[in-house]
Amino acid sequence: MPSKKVTLTGMRKREELTAWLFISPIVLGIFIFQLYPTIFSFFISFTTWNLLTPPKWVGFSNYLALFTNDRFFKNTMTNTATYALWTVVLGLVLGLIFAALLNQDIRGKYLYRAIYFVPVVAPTVAIAILWQVLYEPNFGVFNGILRMIGVKGPNWLGNSTWAMRSIIFEAIWAGLGFTILIFLAGLQGISQEYYEAAEIDGANFVQKFLFITLPLLSPTTFFLLVTGVIGSFQVFDIPYIMTNGGPGNATQMVIMYLYNLAFTTQRMGMASAVAAIVFLVIILLTIMNFRISKKWVFYE
Repeated sequence: MPSKKVTLTGMRKREELTAWLFISPIVLGIFIFQLYPTIFSFFISFTTWNLLTPPKWVGFSNYLALFTNDRFFKNTMTNTATYALWTVVLGLVLGLIFAALLNQDIRGKYLYRAIYFVPVVAPTVAIAILWQVLYEPNFGVFNGILRMIGVKGPNWLGNSTWAMRSIIFEAIWAGLGFTILIFLAGLQGISQEYYEAAEIDGANFVQKFLFITLPLLSPTTFFLLVTGVIGSFQVFDIPYIMTNGGPGNATQMVIMYLYNLAFTTQRMGMASAVAAIVFLVIILLTIMNFRISKKWVFYE
């Protein structure tokens, strides 16, 4: 008996060692490429560093400068918040509407689903360039259509009033397929028995949607809300390619500002402070969403 127990203990230890060997590349990758850079960036946010000279400790000076002397930081945070609000809210509403339509037994529904999902898998740079062409004020498709009905179209990306709206519209279009896909999965996971019971009680379409579909779809909506808010505060590629933050910084997002601080002016300490603030904002918004979710998210 003792020898068998020793043998089992040895086998368990070998299995544990083998498991650690298999997951060690992932653990090392997380530490080297995620955990260590995050800690290092947080340290650099308390210094001045231009990549060429050793970092110099300045305490909270970078943070104070962002909130007191920096005239761009507040503007970029406002732009990002505006972008996040409209893309998340409108994206969820439109995604739910299209998902509900595509969940019906209509002819060619699988083809429609594939078409809506194409922008999600298409290269972001290609999409941004395509929309630049569509928005072109003289030869673009949008202004061409408006000219056909006697309306002079605006300079979509060159006007501070329309630039942000244009980017928001493009972002909603690009991400709509993913939202539709997730909502479709949620809708198809709702048992038809609920709807059949509601029909017996005399419920109409609107009542079934409000009192069955929306409550049972709330976990899916919550997932899309949280991921949408996080993604919108990290947006960089689309506005960078389409407007480069212009005109007049009207479309400059906070991550673009971080990029310019770090790699244009080599103010790595200030850029790291911006990164820390964005990280804190995302954490706070996520915690707030989780707390509020207890009041409106229902699980079966």
